[in-house]
Order: sequence, then C-alpha cells, then structure tokens
Amino acid sequence: MKLKQVSGEDRGKVVLFALSTCGWCKKTKRLLNDLGVEYSYVDVDQVKEEAEKTEVVGELKKWNPKSSFPTLVIDDESCIVGFKEDEIKKAIKK
Repeated sequence: MKLKQVSGEDRGKVVLFALSTCGWCKKTKRLLNDLGVEYSYVDVDQVKEEAEKTEVVGELKKWNPKSSFPTLVIDDESCIVGFKEDEIKKAIKK
C-alpha cells in the first residue's frame, strides 16, 4: 500500500484514509497540517492498480467496516471516523 507522507512533528503513527473529492477529508488534512503533525494518507479514489486498491480497501475495512471517509488511524490502536476536530486533537495529544 503506497501512502503519501506529510512531514511534521512525530506524534506517533497517523494514517488517513481519504477521498480526493471529500470536503471532510480535505478539512482533516488541513487540520493535521495546521497542527504540524507528521502523517501518511491515501486518497482511495486515486488508487489505480486493482491489487493495490483491494489492499487499501481491506486495510480500511479493518478499522471502519462501513468504509466511510475520512478514516483516521492512530498508532494502529484507535480510529476516528469523520471530521471530529476535538477527538483528533486529543488523539494526537495536541
């Protein structure tokens, strides 16, 4: 699974599953950028290769069986579904 890396302060492993066309996903990326957090993300709708898309969707469904967006996974331990600013800030200890 190819993830795009955004540099910033290390607050643990932060992975965002998003859609390039999703307004809430864009808000989540903006929030993480504003907080200066290092994170990785994948725009699921931009994955072209079928095998990789299957892998990405499979990983997403482990955390969020409904496969809704945005899905933010923190330290392979917790998951926040949707744009929940306060929860995100708390989860990344900001």
